[in-house]
Amino acid sequence: MRILIVDDEPLARQRLRSQLQEIDAGVVVAEADNGISALEEVAAADADIVLLDIRMPGMDGLETARHLTRLPRPPHVIFTTAYDEHALAAFETQALAYLVKPIRTERLREALMRAALIDAGRQSIAQQQPDGLGRRQHVSAMVGGALRLMPLNEVVYFQADQGYVSAVSAQSQLLLEESLRSLEDEFSDRFVRIHRNALVNIEHVAGLHKQSDGNVVVVFKDCPAQLVVSRRLLTGVRKRLRDS
Repeated sequence: MRILIVDDEPLARQRLRSQLQEIDAGVVVAEADNGISALEEVAAADADIVLLDIRMPGMDGLETARHLTRLPRPPHVIFTTAYDEHALAAFETQALAYLVKPIRTERLREALMRAALIDAGRQSIAQQQPDGLGRRQHVSAMVGGALRLMPLNEVVYFQADQGYVSAVSAQSQLLLEESLRSLEDEFSDRFVRIHRNALVNIEHVAGLHKQSDGNVVVVFKDCPAQLVVSRRLLTGVRKRLRDS
């Protein structure tokens, strides 16, 4: 088995590497100290198993695990953490095991043996509505066989068209296989619906502008696009922008 170790503490990575050598259960093909690096390494190293810490700067382990489930061949995820209160959230990401530090070598051996018995091509279901720790800070999609991420704070707006949703930033666009409704439910604290086909990031809104034809459009700080606000939603949009 090809193993990727992900932990922001060098000593923790070293201990796991030593335990793996002791039980001779696989080959460590790479290490990473944060979630984004882990996503880059897992494909490059063709890892079968990811030993994944939860509390890390930037992208934490729970969000990392959800992105991993979207790969064409998701690796087995074994959480290795000093905190036991996130077990339920961890298993909702389809994790194979949840090991609490200090990790007993026998427990690690058992988890790796379980991974060896599971079909590597199993279907995984990503949890799309995280809460608290592990809440998504990125949206992701497969592009050309690779996983592409867009930070949520860079998304100017989501717009639905012909069954897909585009996440649009000032520099790029990402086509998501998610519904606008699910995105609205998950990110309602940061986005407001302005039309049946569009959500806008409140932080990127410069204001509202009334056009000569009577339509009101959203004007953005850093994006030339202007999106029409539904007349039915206009009052609520104005209130939301005023209160933000």
